[in-house]
Amino acid sequence: MTILVKIAYDGTNYHGFQIQDDVPTVFGVFQDALLKILGHPTEIKGCSRTDSGVHAKCYYLSFETEKQLNIPRLPLALNANLPADIRVLSAQQVHDGFHARYDCQGKEYTYYIKNSHIDDPFSHQYYWRVPSQLDVEKMNEAAQYYVGRQDFRSFMAAKSKITDCVRSVHSASVHRDGDMVVFKVSADGYLYNMVRIMVGTLVNVGKGLWRPEKVKEIISAENRDVAGPTAPPQGLFLTDVYYDLK
Repeated sequence: MTILVKIAYDGTNYHGFQIQDDVPTVFGVFQDALLKILGHPTEIKGCSRTDSGVHAKCYYLSFETEKQLNIPRLPLALNANLPADIRVLSAQQVHDGFHARYDCQGKEYTYYIKNSHIDDPFSHQYYWRVPSQLDVEKMNEAAQYYVGRQDFRSFMAAKSKITDCVRSVHSASVHRDGDMVVFKVSADGYLYNMVRIMVGTLVNVGKGLWRPEKVKEIISAENRDVAGPTAPPQGLFLTDVYYDLK
């Protein structure tokens, strides 16, 4: 049978999701917990790669097993073998051949910017603090240029070797909630560091360094050097993943 598991995790203590040698990753920790439940190794397929320090309020992974499982109780069993910063939220059986990454139809990311001169000592690992006053209306105006099917090469990390940089952004918005500025983006896929570069670019607009229309020029340039800085990872959350499970 094929099982789809929904998890949430605090990425502070991990070098991203994908397993790596000699460093803790979400994949590695989950793999160890699953082995204890199944009693045999199995291939785990994650819905996305996340960078070191990035968080997920909603993340999906799938795996196959011949063992008969009490699926409603699987989250409890896994959580008993996982650290507190990784929690299994739900589990369900899906059709054979289902792949958490390749069957994904889109994802939503949310980025948090604390627009303040003072850090919050209790949540500083979950946002990027920008002390300069940000013009959220102009940032939201600029974010609309991200929407559509376009080549986002300018918003890809320079070291990436991906050649097909066309992605469809379904929605993008910026709003203020007190001293927190929140960027949300939904797309069919993302390039390496794409959301963080989008955020860094919008912050330059919010500071008044660039006009909103600059984003359109940056997209057309297809050149990483003309976009804004890469925002730090701790403000980034994977907040939704879309599937057609009918």
